[in-house]
Amino acid sequence: MKKEFFIIIILLNLFFFPLVNSSEQNIYKKIDLFGEVLEKINKEYVDEIDQSESMDSAINGLLQSLDPYSAYMSPEVFNEMQTETSGKFGGLGIEVTMESGVVKVISPIDDTPASKAGIKAGDYIVKINEIQVQGKSLSEAVDLMRGPVGSAIELTIRRRGERKALTFKIVREIIQIQSVKADLLEKNIGYIRLTSFNENSDDQVEKQIKNLEKNKNVKGYILDLRNNPGGLLSQAIRISDFFLDNGEIVSTKSRKASENRKWFAKKGDLTNGKILIVLINYGSASASEIVAGALKDHKRAILLGENSFGKGSVQSIIPLKNDGAIRLTIAKYYLPSGKSISEVGVSPDIEIAEETDEFRIKTETDNQLNYAIKLLNG
Repeated sequence: MKKEFFIIIILLNLFFFPLVNSSEQNIYKKIDLFGEVLEKINKEYVDEIDQSESMDSAINGLLQSLDPYSAYMSPEVFNEMQTETSGKFGGLGIEVTMESGVVKVISPIDDTPASKAGIKAGDYIVKINEIQVQGKSLSEAVDLMRGPVGSAIELTIRRRGERKALTFKIVREIIQIQSVKADLLEKNIGYIRLTSFNENSDDQVEKQIKNLEKNKNVKGYILDLRNNPGGLLSQAIRISDFFLDNGEIVSTKSRKASENRKWFAKKGDLTNGKILIVLINYGSASASEIVAGALKDHKRAILLGENSFGKGSVQSIIPLKNDGAIRLTIAKYYLPSGKSISEVGVSPDIEIAEETDEFRIKTETDNQLNYAIKLLNG
């Protein structure tokens, strides 16, 4: 079978090379080179390898060479991903990406095992159950973190400002994401905490705003987007619209001019123009950055906290013939100001660093939220 494969490649080269330009000829030469390398590995590598797994790794390597968010999903992984989008699944409750060959935490989701254990945005996962992560693809690392509900996993973490690696033992649970929480603070401040942008987040936010607006004493709002890893673009647009009367919310630019789009706010600010403070931090990513950036650009809100993560790209899930899929970056987000979010993020108007874990344990306070409350009552 292997000989037939190489005979076919040689015949294709003989027939098609005269018909193609030099650039295409270079591509065919690279295909030849890839086949040669694969053959050498099969013959000479110290251990026997699974050729199918090698091909999957090669495909994934190609995609991840583009950016940290493009990846290959085998049929098994694609099927699991479709199960997880229902909002109920077994796991740790963290959103991750790949940076310099290491898995990086974008954000832990509120009230999940990872959040309760103390995992923080910006942490680097270097080991999973004593298995080194460096050198593995993001999909492979995520697979290692999967497991039966109730089973334990040990993560070894490198954290900024910590000299030694930190070890966390976490028990996997069913993750049920309730994306919106609301409260009335100081009897006159509407507080809305949004942990992710799910299919019904907009309905929940709208309901909470209308409930809070029934209280005639409400003078302003705090929208808490800290450690919110993002979600659906449609939700980011609709939730931004709740606080705006008009103007552009976000635009996307892709390789194909025909696919470039812009979204605008409709008339009707649900909060009637009341003062709005948006809390962001390094764990605020993607859809969170769209909302924060749009409200900042329109001078509708004061942003308080830390610079956001900087994930400003659009990924599309493209199914493949083998029942797997690829996640491919097809466009980038741009704020009303024309600035890109990618790798830059959104900067706060008032920069206040999150307190250390030790400070929070000793004082049981939230200095960013407290500052926002004082600002609204000032």
